[in-house]
Amino acid sequence: MRVRVLLALLLILSVIGTPAQEKASPAKARARDLGIPFDGTPGKLNAITDVPGVEVGMATIIRGNGKWVIGNGPVRTGVTVVLPKGKTDESYPAAWFSLNGDGELTGTTYIEDYGTGSGPIGITNTNSVGIVRDAIGEWGFRHFGNGQCVDFSFGLPVVGETWDGYLNDINGYHVKREHVFEALDSAKSGAVPEGNVGGGTGMWLYRFKGGTGTASRVIAIDSVEYTVGVVVQANFGLRQDLMIAGVPVGKEITDLQPILDEPREKDGSVIVIVGTDAPLLPNELKLVAKRVAIGIGRTGTYSSDGSGDIFLAFSTATPGHNGTETMETWKVLPKALLNPVFKATVEATEEAIINALVAAETMEGINGNTLFAIPHERLRDVMKKYNRGK
Repeated sequence: MRVRVLLALLLILSVIGTPAQEKASPAKARARDLGIPFDGTPGKLNAITDVPGVEVGMATIIRGNGKWVIGNGPVRTGVTVVLPKGKTDESYPAAWFSLNGDGELTGTTYIEDYGTGSGPIGITNTNSVGIVRDAIGEWGFRHFGNGQCVDFSFGLPVVGETWDGYLNDINGYHVKREHVFEALDSAKSGAVPEGNVGGGTGMWLYRFKGGTGTASRVIAIDSVEYTVGVVVQANFGLRQDLMIAGVPVGKEITDLQPILDEPREKDGSVIVIVGTDAPLLPNELKLVAKRVAIGIGRTGTYSSDGSGDIFLAFSTATPGHNGTETMETWKVLPKALLNPVFKATVEATEEAIINALVAAETMEGINGNTLFAIPHERLRDVMKKYNRGK
């Protein structure tokens, strides 16, 4: 009898499955798994969560197939959140840089003047910036507002976007506040999912399937070890421009072009978040954010007119205050010693983008529009052809 009951329970579980967050899924290949060579030393996870205290959460929304019906789908979208100081409202030094402004990153005027941010950073699709911004603010107030709001602490969240309208019913506004809460509540340290997940669910990259990617570097300055981590939402680039570790892959793999009901050559966008535990002033973080441009440039892009290329850098090393908060004390690295941070930013950005490309899987969306995954074995062969594969 017990055996029959056990078999019945197993059958039920095989049909209904387990909660999404508990499902075991095979580890996706990353760029290094394909033998692609990158410079620098990655952290243990090769992710932004190698920076102590940083947490990442996501909500992924995939629903429906076939004909596009605004408001019904198909839906291929989501939201990603980065929590620089974990689930707290603590502030952190921050700076931002726009390489090309055909996009959005909210909260930047505050960061520009104060040199700090606070609370979670969101990334989503273009039409969902508002709901994600509002939901992050509401989540922060619920957790840290103590029933009152004496200033604008929870009114100016940082949220960036890229456009997923090739695959997603973007005008259906399917990202809801509960999805943002899900991403925030589930945020954690540890491995970060890549590819068709979170805000990157419906994105493309060099006309292959793109999405979410991450990487990190460990550096030493004056014998002290620091970590630089990057997370990207990559949705940009034309095929012929794609470079991987110096190899013109886009000129070698010219097929597997997107299937689109309304083909067009307009480029997309990229949001890049850089985190580090190195103690840096806001003006130094501005220099770090600028170096992201070199990292994305290594993958072949020239930041076209239609691409919103916007970057934010933060440090988890915060200034101290006296008891009355009338004096701040900063402990910082001098600019003359920042070359390892700059180099790590470039390297991690490049690898995070290629990780997004490698992890992404072929996806069909509205009206049968399809973005194809980059073929791993063919990529290996191309790298070996140029003596860059391992």
